[in-house]
Amino acid sequence: MAIEVFNRYEKKYLMDNETYMKVKNILLEYMELDEYNKVNNTYYTISNIYYDTQDNQLIRHSVSKPRYKEKLRLRAYGVPSLDTKVYLEIKKKVNGLVNKRRTKLTLKEAYEFAATGTKPGYQSYMNKQVLNEIEYLLNMYDLEPKLYLAYDRMAYFGINNRDLRITFDTNIRSRRTDLRLELGDYGEQLLDEGVWLMEVKAEKSIPVWLSRMLSENKLFKTSFSKYGTEYKKMILSNITKEDESGCLTEYLMSRLA
Repeated sequence: MAIEVFNRYEKKYLMDNETYMKVKNILLEYMELDEYNKVNNTYYTISNIYYDTQDNQLIRHSVSKPRYKEKLRLRAYGVPSLDTKVYLEIKKKVNGLVNKRRTKLTLKEAYEFAATGTKPGYQSYMNKQVLNEIEYLLNMYDLEPKLYLAYDRMAYFGINNRDLRITFDTNIRSRRTDLRLELGDYGEQLLDEGVWLMEVKAEKSIPVWLSRMLSENKLFKTSFSKYGTEYKKMILSNITKEDESGCLTEYLMSRLA
C-alpha cells in the first residue's frame, strides 16, 4: 500500500546535466531506483493541479517564508482519465518539517470534492481521516484550481535506509489554462533546459556519505518552490507588461526574492 502520511525534512539543490550525471553515479552505490522508475528504467511524469483562493492567498502567504504554510494539490502520474486513481493531498510545512497527508480518489471524485467541499461516498481505497482534513480545509478557504504543473522525475530510495529518498526533477512546465489533468501534459518551461532540481528527503539527519558527496560537488541548499517560482514569474511578467520604466519591476523582484 502506498504511504499516505509523511513527516520529513526536505532540502533542495539545483544542478546542471553534468553534475546530475556525477551525482547519480555516486548514488547507485547507496541507493536504488523507485519502483515507478524501475518499470521502464527511465523517468516518470508527475502532474499536479494546485488549488488556491481567487486572490492567491495560499501562495502569497507561502512566498513570504512563514513558519507555517499549507497547500492543497491534486496529483497524478502521467495523464489520467476520469476513472484513474489519483491523490488529493494537503502539504504543510512547520519550521522546516514537511507533513504531507493524502488520499486516493478517482479523478472524477477528486474534482467533485474540491469543487463542492462535499466528501465522496467512502470506498476502501480512501483514507477517512485525510478526507475529513481536506473537507475542513475546503470549508476554511474558497479554493479553486489555479495552476497546472508537471515535471519528469527520477527517484531513489536508500538500500539500507528506506527513510532516505532523493528525487531529481527536470522539464518542469506549467500552465494557467486548461486546468484539468486529463487535458494533456504541456505547459511553459519554468527553468532553463538541462537544469535539475534535486530534493533530499529524510526523517532524520542525512548519512555521512551524502554530506561528503554534496560538499565534493559544491552543492549548496537552496530555497526553491515550484509553485512559488511560477507565481513570482507570473507576477513579474504581468508587471513588466505594464511598467515601461522597469523601476517598479526591479523593486518587486527584490521583494519577491
